[in-house]
Amino acid sequence: MKNRWSESEASEYIVRFGDAWGEDLALRTYASRLIGEEAALVLHGGGNTSVKSTFTNVFGEQQPAIFVKASGHDLASIEPEGHAGLALSDLRRLRSVSELSDAAMVNELRTHLFDADAATPSIEALLHAFLPQKFIDHTHADAILALTNRPDGVQLVAEVLGDDVIVLEYILPGFDLARAVADAFDKKPEAKGMILMKHGLLTWGETAPQSYAATIELVSRAEAWLKKAATKALQPKQTTSPELARQRYRNLAPILRGCLAIPTQNADAPYRRFILQPLIGQPVLDLLDSDQGREVLLSPPLTTDHLIRTKPLPLWLDGLQFDDVDRLREQIVAAIAEYAEQYDTYYRRYAEAADEKLERLDAMPRTILIPGVGAVCVGRDIKDAGIVRDIAAHTLAAKAIIAASGSYEGLSEKHLFDMEYRGLQHAKLAAAAEKPLQRSVALVTGACGAIGSGICRELLANGCHVAATDLPGDQLESLAAEFSQEFGGRIIAVPLDVTDEAAVEEGFAQVIEAWGGIDLIVINAGLAHVSSLADMQTAAFRKLEKVNVEGTLHMLSESARHFKAQGTGGDIVLISTKNVFAPGAKFGAYSATKAASHQLARIASLELAEFDVRVNMVAPDGVFGDAKHKSGLWAEVGPDRMRARGLDEQGLEEYYRDRNLLRQRITAEHVARAVMFFATRQTPTTGATIPVDGGLPDATPR
Repeated sequence: MKNRWSESEASEYIVRFGDAWGEDLALRTYASRLIGEEAALVLHGGGNTSVKSTFTNVFGEQQPAIFVKASGHDLASIEPEGHAGLALSDLRRLRSVSELSDAAMVNELRTHLFDADAATPSIEALLHAFLPQKFIDHTHADAILALTNRPDGVQLVAEVLGDDVIVLEYILPGFDLARAVADAFDKKPEAKGMILMKHGLLTWGETAPQSYAATIELVSRAEAWLKKAATKALQPKQTTSPELARQRYRNLAPILRGCLAIPTQNADAPYRRFILQPLIGQPVLDLLDSDQGREVLLSPPLTTDHLIRTKPLPLWLDGLQFDDVDRLREQIVAAIAEYAEQYDTYYRRYAEAADEKLERLDAMPRTILIPGVGAVCVGRDIKDAGIVRDIAAHTLAAKAIIAASGSYEGLSEKHLFDMEYRGLQHAKLAAAAEKPLQRSVALVTGACGAIGSGICRELLANGCHVAATDLPGDQLESLAAEFSQEFGGRIIAVPLDVTDEAAVEEGFAQVIEAWGGIDLIVINAGLAHVSSLADMQTAAFRKLEKVNVEGTLHMLSESARHFKAQGTGGDIVLISTKNVFAPGAKFGAYSATKAASHQLARIASLELAEFDVRVNMVAPDGVFGDAKHKSGLWAEVGPDRMRARGLDEQGLEEYYRDRNLLRQRITAEHVARAVMFFATRQTPTTGATIPVDGGLPDATPR
């Protein structure tokens, strides 16, 4: 591992943060980011760092202080305020206490914060405080864990890392570990670092580069030994190509996602769904296809730091009948049921002896290992699933390295339970309440227009994962780029021509590969055309019929097949039009084809109700759009309407506003809110139409 310390970069941090936070915390921030940027050292909020310095109180007095990473902060992007400041002398006095519960420890930590509004310091804060060195780094390096997680780990660590490193057997993180670390250091104060077995690495120094360099040096020693000792790499019994694995995943993902969904006993929201992320690549496939794959990989995580994300064990799914959908479903259902039963047994075994009543967590796996497919990672949203995916990638690689030079041994089941059901660990994941659609996936057609983009934004703002689909081109890519700046990985662009059955099928498959399945389909793509019936060209009519009617049919057909496979219900919302109920002159092709589209959706509501798929319509009046997202329909229709009434664009908007009872301008946001009403299942409704027109008596559904 390369030492990436740069004096020039360190100086930039001092210039940037020194005046406001002091040089010590500026350098702490820089070194912490260097560590956080190395996935082989820490992952997603893992690890913790600290610096001892001084703090000036309201009396102008300087007092000893420690600044330690607060829970919930990620070292890769940490700012100076991410290291919470505490009164060092008060924390060090706690070493004389014989025992300290988690609740009491947190109380002490929060009591001695300099800023009452600061985030709660790391569970390891006392460990940092009890050690004397100025800078301390605590990481969960893959190479170190590949040494410690073996039956002979203690002896191996001593052999590989040398006498200048202390080795400490596993102790539950917190107060007891902090005291044990301090006691071990007192016996060997000349040591440059400490290995916490099956937990991680501690290094220290009087300067930030010294502590960081010690981390890099010890990890590099471990990496060098592992590379040299890898003499018996696992061999695949068969070879699965990534292309075949991806095709299999696309077919089984909706079934798997449906089987993982947790029943809620709420008829309007009957399941708590998950988002899936696949990990497919030749090294992973070869590892899963090896003769020792199950033995090596069906084992506890590398460190308890990963446990709250991954569960104690993955689910192993093999012998799947990929070519027999019914049999495949039976196999998945049986395997998940067995996993849940084993998890319940594990929970009862230790919960009954616990000092306090514990709230049982769900029994669904977070990592699913499937020979011939890859690893499937599970989370409540793309962020959670992505974290599990990153952990799985490092875990699989580390276990393969261990298998090439020895055998794997993780923590005991009791240690796993104690950490999985520890309140301090779950406080790391505590956040704002889930948004209404946080666990949902939507596919929106015609996403680039005014209405489509407005629907995408509203769904994203409510936590949904959105596949924005439209004809391929810069407009679709720019839309996804625009929204990704605000909503991150919850938006993807999927080129899709609704008139092409194969393109619709491929579009669904791309979304399934990205997130595991789809829960909401918004059929919005449509074309308009201005012509009297006398002048109507058959070719022009057929063009609208292809998009508005056949496009709707293709989307409804593929939606039906998908929702049946997934088995957890779903919603379809068709963006209809007031013209279905109140057609306009010279608008025959649009009115007729949209009426056919509307009728298809009503029929779908009849056919899909038995699968708990609700199909509803939203019928807006004219939506003109804004400067960024113009209405494609009005680009076609507007000029004729303006000429007919002698109006400019603003005058035409005012005309449409003034003709409705409420005298309101109809916007894409209004349409999106109507979609949200159906998407969040506010009422047990299907086959219904919400007019979004300000009140047009002639267009009232009847």
